[in-house]
Amino acid sequence: MVPWACGIEGCDAVFDGVESLILHQTRDHQRHECKVCGTIVPDGYFAIRHTFDEHTRAEYVRAYDADSGAVRRREAVKREIETEADLQSVVDRLDGSV
Repeated sequence: MVPWACGIEGCDAVFDGVESLILHQTRDHQRHECKVCGTIVPDGYFAIRHTFDEHTRAEYVRAYDADSGAVRRREAVKREIETEADLQSVVDRLDGSV
């Protein structure tokens, strides 16, 4: 099993499972305000997901002064997490269902 590193600046936490990583980012880090629309979301995966599901790549580049490399890195992170994670179990745990 490949470990999952948090990736949020200043955090060196590593997890055995991607679901634990997402829970950590959601529970242990400050929320992030989207620079495109002002929505407050958990930092990390959920912030990336919000940006690329709700806004265009061009909006992201303008709002975050990003380049195409930053877009590709975040799209790759989103794709890898969504391939590996049981996101319903994450939602259930966040809701207190599990």
